[in-house]
Amino acid sequence: MSKPLKYAVFGSGSWATAIVKMLCENQQEVGWYMRSVYIKEHLLKEQHNPSYLSSVEFHIEQLKISNDINEMAAYADVLIFAIPSAFMYSELEKLTYNIQDKIVVSAVKGIIPETGKLVGQHFNEVYKIPFENIGVIAGPCHAEEVALERLSYLTISCADPVKAQNIADALSNDYIKTKISDDVIGTEYAVMLKNIYAIAAGIAHGLGYGDNFQSVLMSNAIREMKRFIKKMHKMKRNINNSAYLGDLLVTGYSVFSRNRMFGNMIGKGYTVKSAQMEMSMIAEGYYATKSAHLLNNKNNKKTRLPIIDAVYEILYEGKDAKKVFQKLTDKLD
Repeated sequence: MSKPLKYAVFGSGSWATAIVKMLCENQQEVGWYMRSVYIKEHLLKEQHNPSYLSSVEFHIEQLKISNDINEMAAYADVLIFAIPSAFMYSELEKLTYNIQDKIVVSAVKGIIPETGKLVGQHFNEVYKIPFENIGVIAGPCHAEEVALERLSYLTISCADPVKAQNIADALSNDYIKTKISDDVIGTEYAVMLKNIYAIAAGIAHGLGYGDNFQSVLMSNAIREMKRFIKKMHKMKRNINNSAYLGDLLVTGYSVFSRNRMFGNMIGKGYTVKSAQMEMSMIAEGYYATKSAHLLNNKNNKKTRLPIIDAVYEILYEGKDAKKVFQKLTDKLD
């Protein structure tokens, strides 16, 4: 009988905390890397994360917590990264342990800004991890609802279906249902793009647009997502599956969506800097917007992306949100 896989989660935010909670339902021990010494010490003493999902209590004897990324990389067979994309590059620079034989799973909701690469592509090129050992966790699944143990769904993508199923089984429980997919690149792009569309939904709400317009915006967003992903990685996929459309909808509409919250602040007149300062969590869509814009402009054959273009103009070119959305309304159908 093969030895059970050891799992470790990298990151200490709300999504990382939620994933650790899921794993603790099935695993005797779960590794947990976090940069913050304060969070580690608080967890060991008070049995909960002081900064994120503080209502979730852990059995400390189940956790192997470390502030050393290399110690945790050596400990586990499956490395699940849930570090915000803005900090991934700097965190990975600390990694000196050879992880070539590990299974690496991205729960990062964005592209690495410094390279413009998907997390999976970065691990493949820099750390020489074969694509069959790279996975992606996609929703629709908000960390806050995991904390409340409300029924949620995950899609685990990996080119190797056996590895995908092993990871799915490790995350499944009474309140988490899982399915697997072989569309690793497509689901990772979808996870990135839905945050941009959530910002757009938030901007629209902040500007005073109602539910009727929001529904048009979201229906155009899923078609725009389909065009973008098809350009980047053409394969047979059903864009209406929960990993794409479902994740888009929950991120665009939910009160838990930090990207929608960020967009709402922008629509109400906040500057990008002031909105970022007021939020206690990272809005991944801010960085994803620039990455998507640059990727679409890499070659002469640009894909029509009016929503992404509108968000980029507001966030990066400083254009007036009201005027940009007035023009955008004429481009939607």
